[in-house]
Amino acid sequence: MKDIAYKRILLKLSGEALAGEKKTGVDSSTVGKICDKIKEIVDMGVQVSIVVGGGNFWRGRDGHQMERTTSDYMGMLATTINGLALQDALEARGIYTRVQTAIEMREIAEPYIKRKAIKHLERGRVVIFACGTGNPYFSTDTGAALRAAETDAEVILLAKTIDGVYSADPKEDPNAIKYDEISYLDILNKDLKVMDSTATSLCRDNKIPLVVFGIDDPNNIVRIIKGEKIGTLIK
Repeated sequence: MKDIAYKRILLKLSGEALAGEKKTGVDSSTVGKICDKIKEIVDMGVQVSIVVGGGNFWRGRDGHQMERTTSDYMGMLATTINGLALQDALEARGIYTRVQTAIEMREIAEPYIKRKAIKHLERGRVVIFACGTGNPYFSTDTGAALRAAETDAEVILLAKTIDGVYSADPKEDPNAIKYDEISYLDILNKDLKVMDSTATSLCRDNKIPLVVFGIDDPNNIVRIIKGEKIGTLIK
């Protein structure tokens, strides 16, 4: 095994990260580039699980004229579409992959079972967790924090469209300061909205470090695994 900074990780991808320049739907070229890097770290001996969002198809909060629970469940189904797209791309690259869903849909995926997920990871399979926590009113960020805690992930890699955590939105404030390292408590106190407060508190309570990085260059995933200081470390 090559020198690696983390042996077991959880990678959190937004749905938008899979859409590429199209902004909606799934862009096969973009997904392929991300999966090439996932394959690279799997080949290095890293155990990889993934939580994927569904914002490229549907966001629960976008259904403001709809009953919230219904809208959130639609978002969970969107994450399953993305999970299947990732599975297909990874398996095309020779990586054994399992999709596990928090809502049962046995014809297309396994139901989430902690021990089974860990067994897959130990056997070198990539596990994709879809449907968030399976409950409305909770984001996929919370789903990522929960699954990371349950499967003993050493770190969460949070892929973003910006390259780290800033004191303000750098697209709106040119004077925004980038943090190389920051605590979960400061994230909450400064209301920086890296993740929702539930997910942030869950990571803090379970002492799970989080690396926020830009996914525009998928090779950042490999660089983090090799121990390079990329993005912002939250702990």
